[in-house]
Amino acid sequence: MRFLIKLKPEREKFKVPYNHQYYLQGLIYNRIKLANPRLSTFLHETKGPKLFTYSLFMAEKRSHPRDLPYFLGGKRGFFYFSTCIPEIAEAFITGLFKNPEIELWGEKFYLEEVKTLKEPKKLSGLTFITLSPVAVTTVKDGRRMDLSPLEEEFYTAIEENLKDKYVMINGDKPPDDFDIEILVAKPKRFMIKPGIYQMAWHLVFKAYGDDELIKVGYVVGFGEKNSLGFGMVKVEGGKRVSGGVKGRTYESNVYPGGRSEDSRVKGSVY
Repeated sequence: MRFLIKLKPEREKFKVPYNHQYYLQGLIYNRIKLANPRLSTFLHETKGPKLFTYSLFMAEKRSHPRDLPYFLGGKRGFFYFSTCIPEIAEAFITGLFKNPEIELWGEKFYLEEVKTLKEPKKLSGLTFITLSPVAVTTVKDGRRMDLSPLEEEFYTAIEENLKDKYVMINGDKPPDDFDIEILVAKPKRFMIKPGIYQMAWHLVFKAYGDDELIKVGYVVGFGEKNSLGFGMVKVEGGKRVSGGVKGRTYESNVYPGGRSEDSRVKGSVY
């Protein structure tokens, strides 16, 4: 279940800090609590994936003042929310309508529309673009380390994470048929809460394999920390394409440490 949440700002121009996922996380939990306190407590106390994800906050118009930690938005603000759990979707959307006045990072908005979005039935071979960056980590020498698409473990971790969430959702053994080809990767360092940072990746990629396994990533997010605002994707154009983004062509470029044997990393990492 995927939703587009449109918000009308109180002011004609409004600020949006680049590090804002935890504000959206707070909004989601607060509205779930408003409609279903028991579910809110359960989500807070449950370890592991929460089985929902959301996009970064966007604006219909935007400008980027130089050397400031925010962009300026105009017209409407909006973001996307997705989950495979009907109870979570119902609680969040009900909570939004119960209290349609929303304050985020000192800016006031009003709920204008919640739109349910269609989901593609066939996903293998499609090109995906991140609406919030993908976070992938591993433990090395007792420390948790961020992974990049230049490392083999990045791909293994994404697949294993998908399979773990598949088991949580379906209760069955996950399919083994999955592969990912990254076309473009852009690193981004986010503050997920004061003093805590996460390196994540805006990606354009193609996913291949079992549609139900890919659907797990499409609905609840690819990679880790989905409920913190990471790993949400959209389908590029809603159809199969050969590569690139909106008509742009990216040259093949395999970096040291990348997957040169099958050219998984293409384009530039910038």
